Amino acid sequence: MAVWKLLSCVRGPHLHRIHHSPDQSRLEGRPERRGRNYQPRPLEKHTDSILGWASTLWSLSYYSSPLLLAYLYRKGYISSSKLVPVSQYVATVLVCLLGVACLRGWGRFRNPEYLQFITILDEAKKNHTPANKKKLRCYDFDFSHWPSDFSWTEVNNPKASKAGVSLLRPEPKLRGAADSILHSVRTLPCHIISYLIAHSFGRRMLYPGSVGILQKAMRHMLQQGQAKLIEEFDGQRNKLVACDGNEIDTMFVDRRRDRGQIGQTLVICCEGNAGFYEVGCMNTPLEGGYSVLGWNHPGFGGSTGVPFPQNEANAMDAVIQFAVHKLGFELSNIVVYAWSIGGFTATWGVMSYPEIQSVVLDASFDDLLPLALKVMPDSWRPLVQHTVRQYMNLNNAEQLLKYQGPVLLIRRTRDEIITTTGPEDIMSNRGNNLLLKLLQFRYPKIMTDEGIHAVRQWMGASSQIEETSVYSGYEVDDDWCLSVLQSYQADRDVLFPCNVGEDMTPEGRRQLALFLARKYMRNFEATHCTPLPAAEFRSPWRL
Repeated sequence: MAVWKLLSCVRGPHLHRIHHSPDQSRLEGRPERRGRNYQPRPLEKHTDSILGWASTLWSLSYYSSPLLLAYLYRKGYISSSKLVPVSQYVATVLVCLLGVACLRGWGRFRNPEYLQFITILDEAKKNHTPANKKKLRCYDFDFSHWPSDFSWTEVNNPKASKAGVSLLRPEPKLRGAADSILHSVRTLPCHIISYLIAHSFGRRMLYPGSVGILQKAMRHMLQQGQAKLIEEFDGQRNKLVACDGNEIDTMFVDRRRDRGQIGQTLVICCEGNAGFYEVGCMNTPLEGGYSVLGWNHPGFGGSTGVPFPQNEANAMDAVIQFAVHKLGFELSNIVVYAWSIGGFTATWGVMSYPEIQSVVLDASFDDLLPLALKVMPDSWRPLVQHTVRQYMNLNNAEQLLKYQGPVLLIRRTRDEIITTTGPEDIMSNRGNNLLLKLLQFRYPKIMTDEGIHAVRQWMGASSQIEETSVYSGYEVDDDWCLSVLQSYQADRDVLFPCNVGEDMTPEGRRQLALFLARKYMRNFEATHCTPLPAAEFRSPWRL
């Protein structure tokens, strides 16, 4: 028995923090949340440091391997006579590292705290009961060792399969058989280069949070954020398995018991391209008193995989299924809240689950392509277009138009990320394009030339004073606009597109266009990465 326990300590995960003792007495049904960092014994600490440096050197060698191999080849080291002694050296190093790992395991075995943790972890893997899960949640450790809490196979979901959930894809151009073959041959080099770009620096530029070096630099901050969610908000960490096999790291804070009606609403948060639920937009609805479910993109934090659009949508599907089937929320009580690039998964979620109550998009955009073209050389334009459409097609607006429910867009007036020129040019903010596309689809008879001109003038206002001036300049009668819209809504199964404004004067269209723009979009005077205050997080307008 002791031998097996020692082996478990050798192979066991890093233990980072003890949120509270699993044997701690309960006060009023809830444990006292005073966590502390795990303190390893000297033997475990020093051996773990050696293994950490070895891991770092391996990572550097792996990423620099093309240059390293080229250098060794030029120096003549890649030959049978030289490889034999090198392989002997490598084998010796591996044996030494194995010995260090065994010493670290012995140090853990001699530590009562780690021994108690590994016993609970082994028991939870064998018997994943609620009681064992509750004990396991007392610890913060390497998430790869965390047992699964929910899998897509547990529910009958027609939207998901092993091939992944469905996405909206660009329509292929119709060609003859001969032309199609010739076109494929001609574009083969472009396809190869696009694939290499997307799977190397392209994906890392789009989602820098998936880069391991950045995650290591943020590790302490992420651990502090996670400790706060668990120890102050009684958060519950869960591992979900998506249909592609990726493991998704989630955090759930339940407010249904102590926050009244507002706590009955679950806000699912979709983070930005360098955001993590530990330190991301999840804090905004938390401060507002909502129940909140945060999750990390594939390849972020404890989540596995890489954040390509298909994997992102698969993860979002698993999160929604978990919220409904495990947490017990109705789709009509779920609000999806996204910041920046999280708008892709948010719009996919509401498109695929139209019963969702509403969606709030903060600092998001309509389409990735204009933003990608902004940062790449003009000579790369055809290649960038092909790469984005084939591998990184974040078509937020196209997905949002499929949703019939309430929408709120929050535009940052000094946004420096999703503008195509600069933060001083508010009209280059791609959130404007998202609003225009949404209004033009939902109210095509209102968003004629005069309606679009009025909305553009309103969007050009960079402050609350300017915005109010434009609105009052058109003498918008809010009561009249509301009554007109309500008269067209009655007895309609499909709300949008709506024919309101068909037989209306240009002045009436301008008033309705401005009224709708003000209801669908709110300005927040801040830069892209400024946290949204809880006071600015509101339910979207509902007619």
